[in-house]
Amino acid sequence: MTNPPTATPPAAVAADAGRWVTARIGPKGFHTDVHAGLHDVVVDEPISLGGTEMGPTPYEYLLTAIGSCTVMTLRLYADRKGWPLEGATVQLRSPQSHEKDCEDCTKKKVGIGVIERRIELSGPITDEQRVRLLQVADLCPVKQTLERGIRLENVA
Repeated sequence: MTNPPTATPPAAVAADAGRWVTARIGPKGFHTDVHAGLHDVVVDEPISLGGTEMGPTPYEYLLTAIGSCTVMTLRLYADRKGWPLEGATVQLRSPQSHEKDCEDCTKKKVGIGVIERRIELSGPITDEQRVRLLQVADLCPVKQTLERGIRLENVA
């Protein structure tokens, strides 16, 4: 005898829903509303591509994820070591334009092949600490995830 199907408890549904990032777009343009956890953000494209430029582009959010994860990783490491890192700044860019990707994505595989990065560290850290922190920057979990590759799976 098999067990009858049961409804998912509301608490389990609520807990699962908190892990989803939701993106919604309307009938025209590229303005996209995104809900992530307790936060709402806008993603858009430049006016030159038919957007309204009300928010960063998807690729800019990708760079944002890498940059923010990198500085958080540096802060975590410096704090654990008790090092006097007063601040870290990471600048990122892709030397290629994503406009061609937008035009060709339905015909061929596209994407950023290279991301350029600059890291500035401030505070009275030693040369040895600076070298180690620059090595630690490469351990950022988002960077590692992207370098390993990601498989996107559709679920019901």
